[in-house]
Amino acid sequence: MPEPRYAARDAVTIHYRRPPDRVQVFEQGVVDDAGDCVVTYLPSARMERPMEVDGRVVLEPGASIVWFTYRGDVWHDVGRFHRADGTWTGIYANALTPVRMEGARWETTDLFLDVWMDAEGGVAILDRDEFDAALAAGWIDASTAARALAEAERLADDARRGVWPPAYVGAWTLERVRRVMEDGRGLDS
Repeated sequence: MPEPRYAARDAVTIHYRRPPDRVQVFEQGVVDDAGDCVVTYLPSARMERPMEVDGRVVLEPGASIVWFTYRGDVWHDVGRFHRADGTWTGIYANALTPVRMEGARWETTDLFLDVWMDAEGGVAILDRDEFDAALAAGWIDASTAARALAEAERLADDARRGVWPPAYVGAWTLERVRRVMEDGRGLDS
C-alpha cells in the first residue's frame, strides 16, 4: 500500500516507543510533504526540565520544534530546536527505526543515540551511555544497535564535513513554519 500524502495543517499523531516499555504520543501539524520527507511542527514541547548539551540549554518547556520525518528505510529523524523565546539552538537527530506512516498515525522506536549540531556548527553524538545500557539490557538487539550506531556516526561525520543537514532543513525556519501553519504562506510569501 502506498504511503499517504499530507497537506499543510493536517494533523498526525506520532507514537514514539522508548524501550523497554514507554510510549510517548505527540500530536503535530503537517507543514509540508516533500515526498521523501514530511515536515511537522510541535509548537510547545512538553518536558519536565530543559535539555542541555555541554551546559547550554538547547530545548526547554514550551519551546517549538520543527521536525523532518522521512519515508522509507531511513533510520533517523531531524529536529530544529529552539528555546521558549524562539531562539534557534541547533539541529538534533534521533536514531530510530524507520517510521511507519499509516494515515494520521505514525509509529517508530527510539534507538537511544542522538546527533547534535549546535548553531555554531559543533557536532556531538549524545547518549552513548543510554545506548550501551539498552544494548546490555536486551532492549535492542545487536543488529538494530549496529544500524543505529552506523546511522549516528554517518550523520555526525557528514555534519563535520558540512554536507548534513540537507539544505531544506535550514530553509524551514520557525518563522516560515509559523506562517504556513497560520495562513498557508511559505517561503515564497
